[in-house]
Amino acid sequence: MSAFGFDHGPELPAEAAWRPLDRALWRWTRAHGGSPLLARLAAWAAFADGEGDAALPLAGEEALRYGLAPLDDARLDTLRGEPLLGDGRVPTPFVLDAAGRFYLWRNHADECALAALLGERLAASAAVAVDEADLDALFPGGDPAAVASQREAVRRVGASRLFVLTGGPGTGKTTTVLRMLLMHLKAMPDARIAVAAPTGKAAQRLVQSLRAGRQALLESTNASLPETWRALLDRLPDGEALTLHRLLGYDPHRNRYTRDRAHPLAADLVVVDEASMVDLPTLRALLEALRPEATLILVGDADQLAPVGIGSVLLDLVVALEARTSPVLVRLTHSFRAERPLAAINDAVRKGEAAALRAAFAAAGDQAQWRDVTAGAAYRQALQGWAEVLAATLPRPRLPAADDTAAAAQALAALRALSRRQLLCALREGPHGAPAVDAWLGRRLKEAWGVPEDREWYPGRAVLVVRNDYAARLFNGDVGLCLADADGRLRVWFESSDADGRPTARAFAPAALPAHEGAFALTVHKAQGSEYAHVAVLLPPDPAQRILSRQLLYTGLSRAKAQVELWAGEAVVAAALARPLYRIGGLRERLA
Repeated sequence: MSAFGFDHGPELPAEAAWRPLDRALWRWTRAHGGSPLLARLAAWAAFADGEGDAALPLAGEEALRYGLAPLDDARLDTLRGEPLLGDGRVPTPFVLDAAGRFYLWRNHADECALAALLGERLAASAAVAVDEADLDALFPGGDPAAVASQREAVRRVGASRLFVLTGGPGTGKTTTVLRMLLMHLKAMPDARIAVAAPTGKAAQRLVQSLRAGRQALLESTNASLPETWRALLDRLPDGEALTLHRLLGYDPHRNRYTRDRAHPLAADLVVVDEASMVDLPTLRALLEALRPEATLILVGDADQLAPVGIGSVLLDLVVALEARTSPVLVRLTHSFRAERPLAAINDAVRKGEAAALRAAFAAAGDQAQWRDVTAGAAYRQALQGWAEVLAATLPRPRLPAADDTAAAAQALAALRALSRRQLLCALREGPHGAPAVDAWLGRRLKEAWGVPEDREWYPGRAVLVVRNDYAARLFNGDVGLCLADADGRLRVWFESSDADGRPTARAFAPAALPAHEGAFALTVHKAQGSEYAHVAVLLPPDPAQRILSRQLLYTGLSRAKAQVELWAGEAVVAAALARPLYRIGGLRERLA
């Protein structure tokens, strides 16, 4: 009791990991009659929610995930008697399911609704007829074995209202999607198609890839595309890139989407790329906004990092569909890249095989290098070497002042050169984090180029947009390059497309950019969905670092198209391989 007669209530448990939000939920639960145990579990469930888990495990070995002792059946039964806790049939603040998973109500509601919506689509049939002549026209010439899975995906996609296409980098996912769309348009010429992705950058890449794929199909030297198919190419979506939030009409003031069951999307076919980045509530919102007769195609690499938000819906869906050999799932495995040694590296990481990974690096020759450089002088030497290569190869041209077309072309070439090399960091904080490494590289580059240390903007500076600006058509993940014109004026250039869909570049004054940060070093998370010719992946020196996981290592290494470097010790890599990332929840079981 205070001097004023106010009771502060029971003392808050000393849980160092809890955030202010977790502590607030503990206080709320106690203030509304919850027991000390329920309040503690509520706080840990909020903490788990912040880590991406849909639920907090209370039974079995999974309960040890957050250091909690598993609860026996007697204690679980006691919990079930609390008024604030239910079984999910009626709304209550918290839910405890039969498997001993403790949910915040919204996560349980999202998971159950999503499982029901996916189940409805899996049970619904469609009728897009596909024959061998159609497939032969869309896959002219080439190695039949290499495109067998792609052909099978195009054959099956028209039979269901839901289709999932997964596969690693270089396996032809976008190429397959292009042919899926053409097959739908052949059956339904007036079909309205929408393509989207979780982030603006990913959406932009999807549209650009579809444009490039269309052109490649037109220019194929294997066989001439029949005229009936050529006419359909003009109906492929190649307009503005849409994020899922824009597609669904997100209203930030009300924190809700304007597209829902009552106001569904007009599209007959929706394609979502980079679906591994889609979280539980977003996919639920998308499915609720689709008309029952519409078809949804989810495309992505299920072995990449899980979403920033709740759940791992693409992985859960793939695992559930593979378990029952569902025809609505196709996994592409054949790599069309010439850099097969890199494919062997990625495959070893995906499977978590340390010996195979070491052997794959050894067999890759000059294409791959594994260096233990994460401490002391070796770390500084590695960064210095990377900085020296950047200083010698990064483009810093003077662009023509009067000719905008020539300047854009030169800037585009400079941006393409910039994207050939990228240093990726597992961490964001600390001396091995992306901001610290980027700042270090920036200082070395200024020294090499004779730029005053206190100058913020200079030719050759690379920046990463971190907030969408729809008016400027700049998106989270866009990388820009600062260049000078003939008069010395600095502008920041970004890759774009002209009115005809051809690649070009657009310039902005540095002061006009949305929120941004340096791009000489990026986190693996920020690079998800991007590809570079040469990649170096920097892992932290401590094997106990919680961020290490098999998916993190796979996502980082698989960004490389031609050469890759792994900067990490043996123990750190072993820890990452031994730690497959998984999210707690019941979606897989509900789908089964």
